[in-house]
Parts: sequence; C-alpha cells; structure tokens
Amino acid sequence: MAKEDTELRMGRPRSVRFNSLFSEDEFGEDQPSASPASGGSSWSDREPSLHLPVPDTFPGSSPGTLSDSMEDTSATSLLSPTIREGWLDKNPPQGSYIYQRRWVKLDPDYLRYFDSEKDTYSKRLIPVSSISRVSSVGDQKFEVVTNNRNFVFRAENDADRNEWIRTLQQIAEERKGKAAVRTSMSLATDSATEPADKSGFLELRGFKHKLFVVVAGDKVFLYKNAEDYRLGIGITYIEMNVGNVKEVDRRSFDLTTPYRIFSFSADSEQEKEEWVEAMQQSITEALSNSEVAERIWAVESNRFCADCGSHKPDWASINLCVVICKRCAGEHRGLGPGITKVRSLKMDRKVWTEELIELFQRFGNIMANQFWAANVPPSEAISPTSGSQERRRFLIAKYREGKYRHYHPLFGNQEELDRALCAAVTTSDLAETQALLFCGASVTCDTGDPQCPTPLALAERSGQRLQMEFLLHNKTSEPPRLEMVCSEEKPYSVHLPSITHNGFLYKTPSMVKPISERKGPEEFSRRWCTLQDGVLSYYENDRNTVPNGEIRVEEIVCLVNNPLHAHGIESTFEVYTEADRLYLFGLESPASAREWLKSIAKSFVHPCAEELLALDFERLGRLHYKGGLTLERAQEGWFALVGSTLHVCSEDGRRQEPLQLRKLQELSIQGDHEVLVLVERRRTLYIQGERKLDFLGWIHAIQKAASSSGDTLSEQQLTESDVPLLVDRCIDYITQCGLTSEGIYRKSGQNSKTTSLLEVLQRDARCVRLKEGEHHVDDVANTLKRFFRDLGDGLFTRRWAPNWLWATALEDEGAKVGEYRQLLAALPPVNRATLKALINHLFRVQCFSGENQMNTHNLAIVFGPTLFQTDGKDYKAGRVVEDLISHYVEIFNVNDQEMKKQQDEITAIMKMREASSSGTQQAGDFICTVYLEEKKTETEQHVKIPATMTAEELTFEILDRRKIVMKEKDYWSCFEVNEREEAERPLHYSEKVLPILHCLGTESYLVVKKQMSMENMLLYLASRVGDCKHGMMKFREERNLLGLGLSTGFHDRYFILNHSWLRLYKEVRSLRQRSPPLESSHKPEKEWPVRNLKVYLGVKKKLRPPTCWGFTVFYENEKHEKQQWYLCCDTQADLREWFATFLQVQNGGALWPSERPRARVARPQQDARLGNISLIPLRGNESEMRNSVAAFATDPLTLLRNV
Repeated sequence: MAKEDTELRMGRPRSVRFNSLFSEDEFGEDQPSASPASGGSSWSDREPSLHLPVPDTFPGSSPGTLSDSMEDTSATSLLSPTIREGWLDKNPPQGSYIYQRRWVKLDPDYLRYFDSEKDTYSKRLIPVSSISRVSSVGDQKFEVVTNNRNFVFRAENDADRNEWIRTLQQIAEERKGKAAVRTSMSLATDSATEPADKSGFLELRGFKHKLFVVVAGDKVFLYKNAEDYRLGIGITYIEMNVGNVKEVDRRSFDLTTPYRIFSFSADSEQEKEEWVEAMQQSITEALSNSEVAERIWAVESNRFCADCGSHKPDWASINLCVVICKRCAGEHRGLGPGITKVRSLKMDRKVWTEELIELFQRFGNIMANQFWAANVPPSEAISPTSGSQERRRFLIAKYREGKYRHYHPLFGNQEELDRALCAAVTTSDLAETQALLFCGASVTCDTGDPQCPTPLALAERSGQRLQMEFLLHNKTSEPPRLEMVCSEEKPYSVHLPSITHNGFLYKTPSMVKPISERKGPEEFSRRWCTLQDGVLSYYENDRNTVPNGEIRVEEIVCLVNNPLHAHGIESTFEVYTEADRLYLFGLESPASAREWLKSIAKSFVHPCAEELLALDFERLGRLHYKGGLTLERAQEGWFALVGSTLHVCSEDGRRQEPLQLRKLQELSIQGDHEVLVLVERRRTLYIQGERKLDFLGWIHAIQKAASSSGDTLSEQQLTESDVPLLVDRCIDYITQCGLTSEGIYRKSGQNSKTTSLLEVLQRDARCVRLKEGEHHVDDVANTLKRFFRDLGDGLFTRRWAPNWLWATALEDEGAKVGEYRQLLAALPPVNRATLKALINHLFRVQCFSGENQMNTHNLAIVFGPTLFQTDGKDYKAGRVVEDLISHYVEIFNVNDQEMKKQQDEITAIMKMREASSSGTQQAGDFICTVYLEEKKTETEQHVKIPATMTAEELTFEILDRRKIVMKEKDYWSCFEVNEREEAERPLHYSEKVLPILHCLGTESYLVVKKQMSMENMLLYLASRVGDCKHGMMKFREERNLLGLGLSTGFHDRYFILNHSWLRLYKEVRSLRQRSPPLESSHKPEKEWPVRNLKVYLGVKKKLRPPTCWGFTVFYENEKHEKQQWYLCCDTQADLREWFATFLQVQNGGALWPSERPRARVARPQQDARLGNISLIPLRGNESEMRNSVAAFATDPLTLLRNV
C-alpha cells in the first residue's frame, strides 16, 4: 500500500483548549527531522534553497515558489474562494483500519482538512500544484498522489467520491497548464524563486518537537520539518492581517489571533528578536494597501526587481524610477537619500501621486536598466538568492559609482550636458533626461531664459508633467562618482584605535522602532559585555565563550546618553547601527556607564572628530549634510549635541562654528522626514536622513534642544540679540497693534486666552505668529506681564534685585544713574539684553501717553511689581522702572543714531494714525499675503487689496511683480486653498477678492498659479450640447452635529445639474424621465440651489475617497445653516466636465475672459503719503507687514524695519 500521510501530535495549550492542529493518533509515522545543530532559524540569505512550492495564478514566476501563494490571496481576498468542501474519512497512519472523520476544503491553492467545519487552522495543507494524480481505489475511497506522499480519503458514496475526483483532477490540470506557461516566462525573464522572509525551527507549545516555521509575505506557515517545507506539504498557515505579536520573556513570544494563541520559543534572545521583527513586518505588509502596487505592476518589467529579478517587488526608488524588492530596498537605504529615495508601494500611500504613478508606468524597469545596467558582466549580476554583502557591492557599483551605466555622448562636457538637459525637458523623452541627469547635468542649471531660469520651469512651460515630476524628485540627487568609497569599508581610510573594555551591563532586546515608553527594570537582563578588536559582544554570563550577540563598532552610527532615571536602570545609553537597530544598555553606576560610553565613542568616532569626545555629549554620531558652499553634494560629518548647542565636524576634520539651537531662525523638516533644515545667522544646514531610526532620534533631540526648557531667561528660545523670542513676539505685536490702545498693560485680558497663549509661546515661540483679529492686544500684553511675573530667578535676578531697589534711595540723580549702569553690567547677558528691549518698548509706549493714557508713572506702577515679583506694596520696585524709562538714553548708553531711529519710528506711527483719523485712508483697503505657485516663504507677496479688486487684477498684480509674462495658453488664476479640507477652489476672474479674505479661516490662503485643466474645460463646454450635466457620482455627506447624515463611506448616486439646481437621486433615471416636462414627476432625494454652493477640488485623505478625482462642496442657505459633502468621479475627464459645468452655471457661462485685457484695469496709484495704507495687515504677522510696506519705496514705514 502506498505510503500514507502522518501528522504531529499536539498537546493542550496552557489555558483554554483551542482547536487542535493534530490528534493523538496522527503523530505516528513521520517524526520531524532534527533541527540543525545551531538550533536556530535560518535567514533566507543563509538558506537560499528553501522555498514554498505553492500555487500561483500570476504569470511571470517559476512554479512552486513563495511568490505563488502570496500574491493570489492578496490580490483578491484574504482567503481563496472554496471550490468544494465536505466531510470525508481519512485513512489513518501506520495502516490502521480505523478511519478518522475530517472536514475537507478545496480552494484554488490548497487541499486542506480540519477536525471540524468550525476550525480556522487546518491539520494539513496540500498544495494543488503538487498533486500529480487522483484516482479511485474502491469502496468509496480515492487516492491523492503527490510528489512523495499519498493521501487516501473515503466518501459516503460513489457519487460523492466521483465528484471529488473530478473536481481535484480538473483543478490539478489547470495548475499544470499555468505552471508550464509560468516556467517559460520565468526562463525568458531570467527570474528565480523568491526566498522566504525568515525560516527556521521554533518550539510551539503543545508539540514534542520543533516545527519548521516560515514567515512569507503576509502569512506564517507551519511545517513538520524542512523537508516538508521543500515539498510544500504543510500543516497550516496563519493570515497575519488578524495577528499580533507580543514578547513574553527572554526567548518566548506569542502570536495572537482571534482564533488561537501560538506560543513560540526560540533558541536565543537574538533569535527571538529576529522572529518578532519578521512577524511584525508581515503584519504591516498584511495591513498595507496594494492599489498602487497593482497599477505599477501592470507594466510587465515592473513585476520583477530591477536589481535582482525577484518576483512582485513592492518597494521603489522614486528618484531612480526603479521598482525593487524588500531586500534590495534595505541596501538602497544604505546608499543614502542623495543617491536613492526608497518608498514602499503599499505603505507610503501619500507619496504616490497620480503623476508619480504615471512616471513609473512610463519608465518601467526596462527603460531604467537600459541606462543603469547597460554593461553588467554576468559574473557581477545578482539574483533573488544573493546575500546582503553581494547585493550591497552590486548596488554601490550600479548606482553610487555608475559602473554599468550607458554613458551619454556628452559625458564630461558640463556646459553641453546642461544645454542638452534644457532641450530634453521640453520633450517627452524621459530616457534622454535620465541619461543627461545621471551623467552630470545639473538639475538647477541656468537656462539663459529669464522667464524660465531652471529646467523645471522649462518643463512646466512646455506642459511636460512627467518631466517635472522626474526633476522634482531629483532636485537633491547626486550624480554617480567612480571615485566614491565603497560603503562596505569605513568612510575613512585611517585605522581606528583599538579600545578594550569589559564588565556587566543591563540590556534589553534590540529594537527596530524608537523607544516610546519607559523600560522597567524587569525588562533588562544582566549580560557580560566586552569591547575588543572593534566588536562589542554580550554574553549570557562571564563564563560563557559564545556570545549571545555582537555589534561591530564600524556599524555604529549614533550613541545616546540618556538622562538619569530615564528607565528602570539608573544610567542608560543607546547604540544605533547601520542596520536600523537600537540597543539599550544600562548600569546602576553613572560613573561606570560614562566609562562605557566614552570607550564605545572612542572606538567608532573618526580621529578627525576626536575633539568631540571631550564634550559632555547627549548624542553623538555621523550624518550626511549639506552646508556652506558645498550644496551640490552631501558630505559626511560628525555631530555632537550638548545641551542646546550642536557641534559639527566635517569629513575633512574642520570643526565648524557650533549652532546655538535656541537661536535658530528656522527649524523645519522637508520631505517625508528626509531632510532637517537648520537656519541660524544667515547660515543654513541641511541634515539628511540616511537611516530612519537614528535620524528620527536626531530630529526629536534637536527639536527638544531648540525649544524652551525651563522658566529662566537663559532657557528660553532667543533672538540673535539674546532676547527671548516670546518677549520679542509680544513687543513686536503691541508695537504694531497696541501703542495707541487706551490702558495698554493696565487693562487685563481674558485669563483663559492669556494662559493658552503663554503655553503655546513657551512651547515653541518660533512657530507662533501673532495676528491682528486672532489675538487681542490686551491678551498679548497680559501674556508678557505674566511671563515676567512667573520667571524663574526674575529679570533682575534674586542676587541683584535688592541692590536695584536700594539704588532708588540715592538722591543724586547722576550717582543713581551710575549705580544703575553698574548693576546693569552685572546682570547675565540674556537678562541685560531683555531688560534693554523691554525698557526700549516702554519708552515707545509712553511716547503715546496722550492716546493710551499710560505715561511713565503709570507704566512703572504696572511693571514694578511684575518685574520684581512683589506684592506691589513696596514703591521702590515701581521707582526702579520709572527711573529706567526716564533715564533710558543714559543708562542703556543709547547713541544718537539709535535715538534718531526711535524718533523716526514714533513720527511714522503718528503720521499713520493722523492719516487714519483724517479719513484719507480708503475704507476696506487691507494688506494680504498671497503666494506664487506654492506656499513658501520665498514665494509670498504682500498686496494691498482695495474693495474693488477682482481675482483677475490680483493675478496680474502678482505676475507683474515677478515679471512673469502671461502667454497664449497660460491660464493663470488665483486659488483659494483650504489646508484643513485638503481642497482648493479657483476664483472666477470677476470675483471680488476682499469678501473672500474676510471669510478665510486660519487654515486657508490665496495662491496664484496656472489652472492646468482650463483648456480642456473650455473645449468640453464648446463641444457639448445643452447646459445640463447628469450622471453617476459617489456621494458622502459630512455628519452634522446632531449625528444626522451619512457617517461613513461613499455611496453611488445619480446627479442632475442644470442652470439653477443640483439634484440627487438614488436611482438612475431614464432618458424619458430626464426630459424637462417630466422632471417634476420624479422627486429627487435632495436638491440644492446652485448659487448657494461652493465647489472645491479635492477630498481629504482621511475620508478614504474611492478615487482621487473628487470635490468638496459647501452649502449655506439663507438662514446661514451650513452643510458639507463630498463627490467622487470615476475618471479625471468626468471631474473636469462636472467642474466646468459648475463654473459655467454659477458664472453665467463665462469661465475665462473672451479677450485678455491688454492692460490691467486702472486702479488708484499708491499714495506716497501714509493715507491709504493700513497699519495692520488682514493676514500675516508684523514682519510680513513690514515686508509689504517696504514694497512702496517712498513709504516712511520702512523706518520700522529692524527695530
């Protein structure tokens, strides 16, 4: 009799008895083979011969590979559809005549059997692709023959048996046919099987022997042994979209699903960490979205990794335009963002714009490799089974050095390359642009055209969207350089000093994510650690000779000294490696921990940066950055963070001037956490994120160091002149808005608003912009006073405050002023600068005492107790402030130039006030911030908006300022952008701007840019018949405050839009019903008057719109009741047609002026006097106000600059 199937025995779980995978009597014949001597798991690059021989419905990969099973289920549903199922008797092991009743399921991939129909996890799975024959063996029995094993089943009757045989034979034949096709395609494309993400032996609670476990894509497979894995005869698989992984102890972890808890144990702590990481990655992949991947895979060449040929790669380099597998993506990251920018096709959804997807569909891996891999010797090519070092070596040669690229004929001639690039971007030839760019052409070269100074501008003018997308993603790309050093070596050639250190350390399991919570002492394990010969090793104890794990110091990229008691162990430090792993160590002795920290730092820091080792650093490591005059290429530097100071050493050993992070003018993050931008005193540093884990740590550490950290003046964010940024913001705002406000500083603001504003300013004053209309002057004044009253150590300091009060008793004014000057010099620099700035401000305030009723004496009464933090009963505090204001010039040594500047400022403000009160200012004139093309500081323009200005006039105003000439097909328009709703609305050319400005929220702004779809909309309107539009759209209504409306999801609805109404119907209406005479007979579900609708392009992503072509619609009736809802179209053409119809019916048929005016509509010229300029812009901060006023050359308000 043929050899029959045998199975493992499963015991009881530790608590509840779950559905068993095996019964006691099915464990007889085949015992699992002994696990390897190492007892551990095997990564795919160490055991490349093991693959999952399971079926596949996708063409393009060899039969019986892991990719086969992984893609089928993810492409359709979580589980394959069941073809046939029912009860069968299964022949028992060892020739027993007692049959076992099993519930058997057949789907396109597997034949599986279970204990009962309610079980989720099978007792055995047989890939359909491994079935070679199905035949009848009599007595209602049939035999399933595989490559090495036979399975005998018995049905209830002959008819049932025959139906099972017929179905199995049909499915098996279909699989054989598909396998033959796939085999030929695989050979044609030189592909190979994709290895599992992780495989090896693990103990599973309830089993006598170890199981062979495989993590593959979004599933975990269980096998009796490695031989069964090779043959594909498994026990069961676990869908990871319902899984969760939790560490239990040093070697154990649980994989929890709603149906069962799988308790695994590894042979070592390091093995356990690797398994947990692999399963967490599998969960992430299971929960990811494959829509983008499917669209990019639609191109045949994109179904295989551009570097190794692995099937169904789900990562990509968005600047190189290559689709790559996960293992190659890991090595790409090591090249740095200046070479390749890696993104996931399934997880990084916000990156994948329609243009970028189209770019990848047009490029394809074939076009990319025709350039990058034009001359790859067969001996140097890699395959899916290649190891990490082999991949790294190949990718460095391919992309960093450009060793295999197809050289452009102009290579080496920079001027000709740049000229050719300028010509190529105006065409659709992406291959030419790629070759030029990566052979040395500069993406920012001068085109010689003042209207289009860069290749990007040339591409935009030519309407080449994909060229624009390609150039944008390669703005910071570095061309390949043959002389660049291999990253497998250290990025420096000198020999690092050999440091030796040993002792016990407490250690947690290594991590792949930042530490987000405090680690308790129970999470640390005591380990014997040695640092010797460039390797940091940790052992179970000091007697063991085989380490649990090791870290090569050349792979260390960052070292962090945590504050005391940050975790359950008193002193802890973190070690980050190039492999994006984080190791946490600790000791109870801070001195011993510091010795370890210094020893590790000495072992991995380049000698050129050894002076950083003398610093009491909190964070030390190497990063890529650009700065100074070397912005073309990123260089490696060593960074040390000490308090709020960032020290930098360049790769050539030059130590740069430290950055004072609290004095930064700007701290921002560009891209998707790719570049950290630091701007300080006209110096800009761009720090690039080469590795995600340690770079996120640097970002958080620098952001924290750049913020206020305490309640003393020296711990605040500062201006360049050492004045707290909070004080500077408040003084500036009150100077602009409140100098003539009656009772300024005497009247109290709202306590809640003061508290809220103070908290925001103390958290990060750099990001706060005080704006008129949003902040009341009394609230800001109260915030400034409360800051000084609550200031730790006070403005005058506890040490010197009594001396200031004593000085008021001096009767001789000259002696008193001299004493004040000596006390001023004794104050700390920040206190001295802050006191001068405050008294300077109060001096200006008292100059307007006729209007604000706050003379020197009144200000002294308010600020004396505030600055000295007293109860106000001692008159001496007020006397000090009164003396400082009265003798401001003498005490603070104000020279004639500064005094003239003060007087000119006061005169300018007085003139403006007189002009405003005399009525010469035009009513309704405001200064507004408008952006050109995108919202950036360098693109903002400050424009005076009269009540009569239209959107067309505003557009011309902005274009004239930038000297941009509107060409024939340039449809420049003004857009209202709503950032909160992620939507925008092009203003009609005749629409008045001022009413829109009055309604703009804090999340909205105006931008002037080209309306790319206008020409298509005009063509559509010119060619259509009638003025109605009807059709299906997907509809979602925003839930209102009462909980009414549709709360979730988009629903198909039929819409009819005519010249006066937009009507919604649940069902599709017939042509006869749509005719006007019968329209009233079919009552719509909803209807809205068109004149009350505001239609915006775009739908916010968190609503998960079914397509990317959507509207956001706002409706407000005569009672000012508001509604908001969303519409989605199936295609971009539908979107244009609906939007064009909306614009036409709302604006009487005119979308665009039939004749472009030759000259702008005449408006009153700007008066050289102050009469028609508002003191306060409607939008923007005081700095923006100054910039806008500076545009008028003859305006005396320019004197306000640099106050």
